[in-house]
Amino acid sequence: MSSTEQPSAPPANVLPRVAAVRVVEGERLGSVHLPGITLTVRSRHPAREGLPPALYIHGLGGSSQNWSALMPLLDDVVDSEAVDLPGFGDSPPPDDGDYSVTGHARAVIRHLDAAGRGPVHLFGNSLGGAVATRVAAVRPDLVRTLTLVSPALPEIRVQRSAVPTGLLALPGVVALFTRLTKEWTAEQRVRGVTALCYGDPARVSPDGFRNAVEEMERRLRLPYFWDAMARSARGIVNAYTLGGQHGLWRQAERVLAPTLLVYGGRDQLVGYRMAQRAARAFRDSRLLTLPDAGHVAMMEYPETVATAFRELLADTDGRAVGRSTDGAVDDEPANQTTGG
Repeated sequence: MSSTEQPSAPPANVLPRVAAVRVVEGERLGSVHLPGITLTVRSRHPAREGLPPALYIHGLGGSSQNWSALMPLLDDVVDSEAVDLPGFGDSPPPDDGDYSVTGHARAVIRHLDAAGRGPVHLFGNSLGGAVATRVAAVRPDLVRTLTLVSPALPEIRVQRSAVPTGLLALPGVVALFTRLTKEWTAEQRVRGVTALCYGDPARVSPDGFRNAVEEMERRLRLPYFWDAMARSARGIVNAYTLGGQHGLWRQAERVLAPTLLVYGGRDQLVGYRMAQRAARAFRDSRLLTLPDAGHVAMMEYPETVATAFRELLADTDGRAVGRSTDGAVDDEPANQTTGG
């Protein structure tokens, strides 16, 4: 499902210099150069050597920074890396201009294959949830467990509040939007994004808000920012229309990895009603519902999400021990629902 359009952004070696990406204490940034793509990877030193690897994938318009609240809470159980998808965060656009869900999944797979880190505990939010689902379905050897926060899986009745984001996929809409909003400040844009993505925008600290404004100012200076947004939005819409074995719901049914699903009751972009359908689709799943959370529960309620993942990890490790001692475990345990 590659894009047929030629990339409109300049190549990475002629991009303008912009402010440095923020790195919080304990984090480090690195670049991974692969055929056709360069990925920025945010990582943390694990509490000890030998911990299993984890990889985090952000959503549309996000970056690896979206996981900075969750990663330190898991330092003692996993070795964490968060990737900037091509064209987002500090990663330059892909050479082929392919921002489809398949294109993003291919970038993740290339990184995991090149690094030899698989199988990983794979996390995904929104667009990253769709990408992670595809990775887990087509390369089960790369995924130990799957944690999806408000995954962008196809909905028949899309919420009205999600329509403007979907409209970015239409030709000419981005150009019109940038003209209409050219006078908006970075602060105004961040307030709008926060109101859309958080169940309670007041949960964003003053420091967090200032950091988000600085990041928005940095991104707006990138000549490919809106192109990456539009093409990735188009990629989600295209993925929603695919049927057969390439459909995301069909691929969800093929996922073998134990899966934690996290849905927010105040999510304005992914319908809360989709939680039960997802719990049925993923064969080995458990569901964490957070009635007061929005679209980015790992940023609003990182402690709760971390606790749920620890439970998933403990149960998964317990089953692995069961396999080694008893030789068999149940293939399809019942779904579990936890209220937040």
